[in-house]
Amino acid sequence: MMDKRIKLRHLQIFIEVARQKSVGKAANVLAVSQPAVTKTIRELEEILEVKLFEKEGRGIRLGRFGEVFLRHAGASVAAVQQGVDSVLQAARQSAPPVRIGALPTVSARIMPDAIKLYLKENLGNEIKIVTGENLVLLEQLRLAELDLVVGRLAAPEKMTGLSFEHIYSEQVVFAVRAGHPLVMSGQLHLETLRDYPILMPTKASVIRPFVERFLLTNGIPELPSQIETVSDSFGRAFIRSSDAVWIISEGVVANDLRDGRMAALPIDTSETRGAVGLTTRADEDPSAPLSIMCQCIRAVAKQH
Repeated sequence: MMDKRIKLRHLQIFIEVARQKSVGKAANVLAVSQPAVTKTIRELEEILEVKLFEKEGRGIRLGRFGEVFLRHAGASVAAVQQGVDSVLQAARQSAPPVRIGALPTVSARIMPDAIKLYLKENLGNEIKIVTGENLVLLEQLRLAELDLVVGRLAAPEKMTGLSFEHIYSEQVVFAVRAGHPLVMSGQLHLETLRDYPILMPTKASVIRPFVERFLLTNGIPELPSQIETVSDSFGRAFIRSSDAVWIISEGVVANDLRDGRMAALPIDTSETRGAVGLTTRADEDPSAPLSIMCQCIRAVAKQH
């Protein structure tokens, strides 16, 4: 582990003195005083407990330990400078676009705040956010039409060539409008769901198998009045204007539940809980903007 007393200024001044073979010339190049250069070299020698320079006529030259240290000091400063240059170049140039596929649950709950964080980085690149069914988004990811999909973990056979990072978990809820008869009654039997229109996730949606297993487990193999949709705008409008029940990921309606515009029926749906995370192509390193976007999404997810 590097001695914490050694600072970047120690390395920079040491390298310049070694290059110029003169404290005075190094001070001129670095635009600092000669005493400051001398003091810094002495500090470095005290930390290393060796002499780095030897006198040679009217000048100085590297000693045996100085030559050893120079090879590593030079590489360290060069690596730091390369990192600085890379960051500046990424900031100055037109950064590559970030194209994100987000399931409705993520679009409503996570992405707005994540985008706010990302915009503070001032990268100036294009941001594209697409919502849709999980299988469609994953196919677009494979075709490099998207750089990232944020949503539930797909079935193993759908994840070939893809990499998933879990960031949080959520479950399905049965959402209704505020003042719905099933809320006002105070008692709820799952069989009564048959008496109301049901908004269901489509067969291609990632949560559909969870919902079907839940209903079968609770003795409801089918629902007579069923509407399949992945449109959160339609679902929200339809629920508010009817007595329908919306079976949907909690994140899609989190704000509506919090604000009292909707209510979640008192049904234990913990068995529908599933992993939500970041899916990327396994064989491709993310660009700097994409890495920053992922950091923003992780940060927001922790707050929820």
